[in-house]
Formats: sequence, structure tokens, C-alpha cells
Amino acid sequence: MRVHFIAIGGSAMHNLAMALHDKGDIVTGSDDEIFEPSKSRLAKRGLLPQDYGWFPEKITKELDAVILGMHAKSDNPELLRAKELGIKIYSYPEFLYAQSKNKTRVVIGGSHGKTTITSMILHVLQYHNKDVDYMVGAQLEGFDVMVKLTDANDFIVLEGDEYLSSPIDRRPKFHLYKPNIALLSGIAWDHINVFPTFENYVEQFDVFLEQITAGGAIIYNEEDPEVKKVVERTASLIKKYPYRTPEYTIENGQTLLETPEGPMPIEIFGKHNLNNLEGARWICQLMGVDANDFYEAIATFSGASKRLEKITESGTAVAYKDFAHSPSKVKATTQAVKDQYPDRKLIACLELHTYSSLNPEFLKEYQGALDAADSAVVFYSPHAVMIKKLEEIKGEQIDEAFGREDLIVFTNPADFKTYLYSQNFENTALLLMSSGNYGGLDFNEVKTYL
Repeated sequence: MRVHFIAIGGSAMHNLAMALHDKGDIVTGSDDEIFEPSKSRLAKRGLLPQDYGWFPEKITKELDAVILGMHAKSDNPELLRAKELGIKIYSYPEFLYAQSKNKTRVVIGGSHGKTTITSMILHVLQYHNKDVDYMVGAQLEGFDVMVKLTDANDFIVLEGDEYLSSPIDRRPKFHLYKPNIALLSGIAWDHINVFPTFENYVEQFDVFLEQITAGGAIIYNEEDPEVKKVVERTASLIKKYPYRTPEYTIENGQTLLETPEGPMPIEIFGKHNLNNLEGARWICQLMGVDANDFYEAIATFSGASKRLEKITESGTAVAYKDFAHSPSKVKATTQAVKDQYPDRKLIACLELHTYSSLNPEFLKEYQGALDAADSAVVFYSPHAVMIKKLEEIKGEQIDEAFGREDLIVFTNPADFKTYLYSQNFENTALLLMSSGNYGGLDFNEVKTYL
């Protein structure tokens, strides 16, 4: 196939471009800006555009398909040219479905835990040399790319994101995959710029279940009341398998998972991660991996990139970074670190960085999210609020939203860094939660202060 990517530099897009190149397809692309690590990874395969910008002359009748990324606009000149020539235009998820119509599609959905569960499944399958196609939202140890497509593999495992498919396709991505086997981990309101009410957001998961093929299966977290409601009310002719958090203990900072063979030490921790693990176990079982083989493999799983990723550890201090930004994930992650290190002071720092988290109306959803921390810090950039064209947020609104009188709020990156590096980290656990970088914080530099 000859495939052209409009906005090839995106995290998902560049991985798909590399997957097709590795498969033997002829791949080209354009973008108006490309950052690391996409830039180096595309260059390594000879896929980096020579010049930045949009070039309609790249769109010719020789192309079999154009894949449109979310970063592009609906009036993109290359997109308009593709329409003019009648070339097939795919959104990212639409193309993945087209490539996997004849495979067994396993789709992992939910407001949180998607990446971790998908990563666990892939780790277990790779450990046992079971080759599958996949798409996952984080870089995994032992995997060169985040997307793999072949003609030979029977299974494809897809992380099912509920965000929009493309600038000209407003359907959530996970509505397009039509899973044979699906998982639903949790529902907590997010993406309020697209789903303005909680009811509207939940409705997307109703549709997700409707898309499961007849006779297929849904694995669902029965501890989440919204998930339970959505699954119980679906009229789809599918099998329903509930799961819940397995038994576990924590001894001297080590989490032990209860298994049929007795307590087993694992590298990950936190109730939410143990819950994710159980969901992954069910999926692996339906893919032909028995419980004993699953436990053997999962014992070596150290986590997905930026998901409770350990930055550094010294004798009496440890630091983690996490992608957490939604209220439910912030609460679960903060509690997990406190449970793992109950005798240490927990300094939890959260950057409000996404559209939802910077919306004054949505802020109240963070009530109590940082309560497990001994010291709670929130950073946000007024410039980011301005760029997103949102109402100005004042420090008092943040205080009121989180419900902590001792909350420390920073809006200046230099002030935040000064605060952070002036702390005494003896007998401390530091947790840095953000989908950004606190206005330029070097996470490697943190290591020198612990």
C-alpha cells in the first residue's frame, strides 16, 4: 500500500506510520511541527518529512489511502486535495479497524487504566512468546513500537480511547473497533470540552458495548458502580464476566499478590493497579493463557511509561512520576503511594494541565483527590489557561476545589522548582503527577536532590 499521513508527528500517528513501514508499505507524511521522540524515531526509518508544512502536491492518485491525525484542521490543504481526488481518507481508528477486520479484536476501554491493562496483557503474551498485533498508548520495555500490524497474527489488542477520531470524524475512537472481546475498567467524567455533561460521557460507553460483536464478551470491573450499571443495562447479545480487585498485602514496601500458589511479590503496587491486573488476567485467559502462566509473567511487569514510574530511590526517599490528571486517577495514585509507604511523609504534586482540569466548572471534581498526601501541591500555568481560552482561575478556587486548607498552589515554574528542591526528603515519598512537565521541570534533575 501507498499511505500518506497528514500530521505524522503525533504520538499515535508516528507509531502507526512506523508499523506500516515495518510491514513493507510505502509511507509518506507531513506536519507543521514534530517534536521528540517522534522526530528521531521517524528519521531513523527515513520517514521524517524534509520540510515542515502542508504540501498538496504530495497528494496524488497513486496513493491508496490518507490517514488524518487529530492535530490537523478540517481545512488542511492536503486533506482538501485528497477529497478532491477521491482518495480514501481514514481516521486513525478507522484505519486500524480496516487492517484488523479478519482478526479477533480485543479492545480495552475505560476512563482510566486502559494503557496499564493493555501493557500488562502485551507483557504477558510476549513473555510466553505469543505474537499478536497491538496498539498501546505508552512506550513499553522490550517493545520497539507502540503499534504493530501484520498479515499473519490472529489477535490484535487495542487500547480503546474515548476521545474523538479525527477533525472530520467526531465519533469516539473506541466506537470504531467493533471488539470481539472488550474490557471496561472504570467510568469517571473526562474530556468535558467534548462531553459537556456526565450523562453524555457515560452514553459513549453504552455505545461501546453496543459495538461488541454478537456472541462476544465484556470483561468488566464490578467494583465501579457506573461500569456495573452500563453493563447490566446493555441489551447486546454478549457474555459478561465481572472482575474485582484480588487479595493482596503490603510488607515492608513490597506488595504481595495472593495466588493459588500462595503470596507472590510483584513490582507494581496500588489497589487500582491490582484491579487492572485482574482485568488483564481475565483477558489473557480468553486469549489462551492459563492462570499459572499469567502469574509467572506478571511478576516481572514493572509498569508502563509514566504510570507510577519510579524516578529514583535512595536509602530513605523515593520519587515517582505518573500521568494521572483526572480526579479519580489522582486520588487512586496518591492513595496507592501512601499505602505503599505508610510510614513516610508523602509530598504529592499535581499539575493541572488538560482542558478539563483547567476548567473552573470541572475543578470541583477534585474534591478530596489529594487527601492521602501529607503535603499537597498544585501547579498550573495561567498561560495554559489563556491558550485554551478558558476563564481565569484564581488560587482561592483551587483551594476550595481540593478542600484542603494547607494546599500549596504555584503558578510560576521557577517558584515551584525552588519549593521542590528546598524540601528535606529524608523518610519521604515524592509523587509528581502530570501530563505535562510543570513548565519545564527536568525529571532527571530530581534524582540529584533525593
